Amino acid sequence: MSIPEKFLKPYDPQAVESDLYKLWQESGYFNPDKCIENGVCKTDAEPFSIIMPPPNANGSLHAGHALFVTLQDIMTRFARMQGKRTLWLPGADHAGFETQVVYEKKLAKEGRSRFQMTREELYKEIWDFTQENKSFMEGQIRQLGASCDWSRELFTLDDRVIKTVYGTFEQLAKDDLLYRGLRSINWCPKHQTGLSNLEVDYQERKDPFYYIKYGPFTIGTARPETKFGDKYIVMHPDDKRYGEYKHGDSVEVDWLNGKITATIIKDEAGDPEIGSGVMTITPWHSAIDWEIAQRHNLDYEQIIDERGKLLDIAGEFAGMPITEARPKIVEKLDKMGLLIKTDESYEHSVPVCYKCSREIEPQLKEQWFVKTQPLADKAKEAIESDKIKIITDEQKKVALHWLENIEDWNISRQITWGIPIPAKICTECKHGEVDIDDKITECPKCGGKVEQDPDTFDTWFSSGQWPFTTLGYPNNDDFKTYYPTSIMETGRDLVFFWVSRMIMLGLYRTGEVPFKTVFFHGMVNDAKGKKMSKSKGNVINPLDISEQYGTDALRMGLIVGNAPGSDLNLDIQKINAYKKFSNKLWNITRFILTETNGVDLSKTAITTDTDKQIIDNLNAIVEQVTKELNNYQYHLAADRIYHYAWHELADKILEESKSILHSSTSSEQEVDKTAKLSRQYTLYTILTTTLKLLHPFMPFITEEIWRSLPEKNEEGMLMVAKWPNS
Repeated sequence: MSIPEKFLKPYDPQAVESDLYKLWQESGYFNPDKCIENGVCKTDAEPFSIIMPPPNANGSLHAGHALFVTLQDIMTRFARMQGKRTLWLPGADHAGFETQVVYEKKLAKEGRSRFQMTREELYKEIWDFTQENKSFMEGQIRQLGASCDWSRELFTLDDRVIKTVYGTFEQLAKDDLLYRGLRSINWCPKHQTGLSNLEVDYQERKDPFYYIKYGPFTIGTARPETKFGDKYIVMHPDDKRYGEYKHGDSVEVDWLNGKITATIIKDEAGDPEIGSGVMTITPWHSAIDWEIAQRHNLDYEQIIDERGKLLDIAGEFAGMPITEARPKIVEKLDKMGLLIKTDESYEHSVPVCYKCSREIEPQLKEQWFVKTQPLADKAKEAIESDKIKIITDEQKKVALHWLENIEDWNISRQITWGIPIPAKICTECKHGEVDIDDKITECPKCGGKVEQDPDTFDTWFSSGQWPFTTLGYPNNDDFKTYYPTSIMETGRDLVFFWVSRMIMLGLYRTGEVPFKTVFFHGMVNDAKGKKMSKSKGNVINPLDISEQYGTDALRMGLIVGNAPGSDLNLDIQKINAYKKFSNKLWNITRFILTETNGVDLSKTAITTDTDKQIIDNLNAIVEQVTKELNNYQYHLAADRIYHYAWHELADKILEESKSILHSSTSSEQEVDKTAKLSRQYTLYTILTTTLKLLHPFMPFITEEIWRSLPEKNEEGMLMVAKWPNS
């Protein structure tokens, strides 16, 4: 019997990868139920489960997606080969605000706007858009070799998800952990929606800072456009400079729209160390000022509308965008003799929308808020007591710090795309009432008319329930078998947005942690360590790399040298090196198959001391790799196998084998047949073991080689073969 002809040519990943993935999927072994049915996994085997962080269904996969798919597939394939009852459940995220932003850009290119459409029209268009992208994205995940159970796939707008999210919303209300109230929120004038604190970025800017005469005081501001309604003067109670003033005193002030009567407010928010120690407040447009107003029962008035334009209170500036009005207001203050001086070098952090970088305009809005402190306390306890292990320690500290300093969570979004909030709002008293079953017809507080809440949930509120939702909480067999999940693998940038919230909501709803371990990967940068962006022109499409160099080479390039939590510089030269390694593995296989061709390996054994030592060394590699995989040190395990295959097996063992397997042309000495058989058996053992060790990292080429082996000691595919030391 001759070796397969394919080994006479270089390895061609493009010729085999799609067919291999189809073979895997058709086998049914991505589904743990099928593994049990076919006897490759026992019913009582230890369960292993990962819930895929659902990629946003609004575009193509990027390098970060390729990294998470690779890491989670390594985890999954390793567990499956260990004989565990292994489930990797995939999904896709509707991604609420982020998807609507993407679609609004598409509308803008077409000369359209969402404000010219009905909610129903916009929702339908985005639905079609996401379904198309979702299908395309799933094809890309398959291309990366993901061995996830597609039969269990879930979309975050599926009925099961919505039902679970509504149940949590209702339970929070029953437990007095939910309220609707007027509060200062982060408002994006461009996208016309409120945002949570986590969706606000900060930009360091240098702006003019104005010192303004306000009666007998000097106040400072970078935003004079907010000052039209200011009529409260705040100072610290212990500031001796203003001891003559008492709380509640009145002061006559010449101001922008004429004389006003301002009131002295003594509050510890006044900082004697900053400027004059005196400030005026604009409660409608500042969270800090709003808190002061609440403490002292002060009134307030809106100055800037939701689109960032001044209202009638601004007099001649009404209707102007604030950026246009600001210099004109300063000019008026100067003419009135109220501008004391201007500091042109004021450096400060400016809050901006994380999607469009438009400056956030705080507004007072009625929104739904979750009381997060009770939830955060339980999450914190679970982390501190190691009910959840967080990799790395640095990320553990970050998570705990955020949980210790958490604020109530605004879960209302003024967008169309997302899960509608199931509540009725009174048109008269503005009271909000949870109404899951759509039965409320009048306000339970005042008897007034009610209307459906037009807002949708923050997408992180629904995705924060992803682990127990996907597994069918509370009664589904999957929930009983696979929850808590074994590990949550995701980017370290999601420690606040997602991971901490999953811990809080998972504990709240199920009474158990949602996962036992959290593994954070870092960001994927370009070869020079720069963040990838379209504007820089340095974006690397992982699927293009896969098509050029092979998926296995891409996967190795993403893993080797990439320690948990660390950023990765994705270098094409590095990936090309692993393409060469694929060919080296192909050539190693050709040599061993050629040298063992026709040999009945079932009747041979290791008989020489040298070969016994080689196998002992191999077993040591198996032990070390297994230990590293169990300890989540994937970067070390992949590198160890690579060096063993190339430098130990190819460079040393194969070279030494040539004289054992063949007579020397310059000598009449016969080959020792016993030693030859022993070496043939040794080489074949090394090959099959190496393929198993490499399979989680390089599934395509290892499976393709495995299919051609004459004797495997196991039936079927490599993906369900037994791990070497299991």
